[in-house]
Amino acid sequence: MARRRTDPVIGAAALRAWNEGRARAREVTTAVRYTLETLAELAPGHSVEVRVPPAGVVQCVSGPRHTRGTPPNVVETDPQTWLELATGRVSWEDATAAGRVRASGLRADLTELLPLPRPLIQ
Repeated sequence: MARRRTDPVIGAAALRAWNEGRARAREVTTAVRYTLETLAELAPGHSVEVRVPPAGVVQCVSGPRHTRGTPPNVVETDPQTWLELATGRVSWEDATAAGRVRASGLRADLTELLPLPRPLIQ
């Protein structure tokens, strides 16, 4: 199981602030880290690396473990797009079609994992 570094109470509060349009940069970073950690808990593993620079990165999804160099399955996006995906404001299909998400590798499709379940991100 992934080690949670963000206090869930603080993370949920930061996500609420973002959702209400009143988050400052630090709260956006906290919300991104909180949702990335939630994803890693829901889909534990090391076969996909999800990058949301500069806020955070997490490895998730079961499968072959990658240990050196660039992972074969990478998802990268910006903080705003990530939070929209995590909360269901934008679909995976729409975000990738618009070029807001870069995904490479067979396991890099997060359609089945996003949006994150409501009770976990409220």
